[in-house]
Amino acid sequence: MRSQAEILKIMEVFAKENPNPQCELNFHNAYTLLVAVVLSAQTTDKGVNKATEELFKIADTPQKMLELGEEKLISYIRTIGLFNNKAKNIISLSRDLVEKYNGIVPERREELEKLAGVGRKTANVVLNVWFKKPTLAVDTHVLRISHRLDFSCGKTPLAVEEDLLKVLPDEYIINANHWLVLFGRYICKAQRPECARCPISSFCYCADKKL
Repeated sequence: MRSQAEILKIMEVFAKENPNPQCELNFHNAYTLLVAVVLSAQTTDKGVNKATEELFKIADTPQKMLELGEEKLISYIRTIGLFNNKAKNIISLSRDLVEKYNGIVPERREELEKLAGVGRKTANVVLNVWFKKPTLAVDTHVLRISHRLDFSCGKTPLAVEEDLLKVLPDEYIINANHWLVLFGRYICKAQRPECARCPISSFCYCADKKL
């Protein structure tokens, strides 16, 4: 693994390049963020945003989603992968929010992870983006970039998350997911990394580095 000092230097570069990174999912309250993140599993953010543009106009609360119902929900999200299962989970979590939490998205990880379709990664995104907690969601981009830059040799998202949490201070943790996702999505792409545009190329020792 790379030294903590080097990891912090890389994060410092990201911070200077993008001091206020934003989640690319469209949402306007905690509930719509939660639904968008559940829908985003194995689907691009662009695909989710396209589907939710009309959906959130009529169903932006748990109660409204329950009134919409599973079949009508499917008609909005049919273009998204695994839409049947995701629709079931969204209706289930909406019911739990109404019945157990007065329609309010809980702020505690343990309660979030009890909701249908909500795992650690989804809970971390909601806690980080909406509640401004220093949590770090490890998706495929973060996992790949963490391995590529030698931040972690962990084999699972949880192992990578734990490695990063050990070395990053809260002020970097709060933005680390966004920095790594955006870096992996737009510059250090899996198939064709754009090394000439890379702001941290001096820290990269990858065999396929192209300058």
